[in-house]
Amino acid sequence: MARIEVKSEITGTLWKLTSQVGDTVEEGAVLMIVESMKMEIPVITEDAGVVKELLVQPKDPVAEGQVVAILEG
Repeated sequence: MARIEVKSEITGTLWKLTSQVGDTVEEGAVLMIVESMKMEIPVITEDAGVVKELLVQPKDPVAEGQVVAILEG
């Protein structure tokens, strides 16, 4: 099984989780939503897999390029 790191493409604050640990997600699935400058930007996975870890929680700060989730695919 491959370890897949999902990174945020923008700096902001985690607004909402749309996936939970243990969820099976498809390529292009929205894992969470980051709020930045009053805009809601989805964090999308480029690979299918099972969510193993969520490294941020709602209201946590998120940096551009930060790993926010780990999938196993």
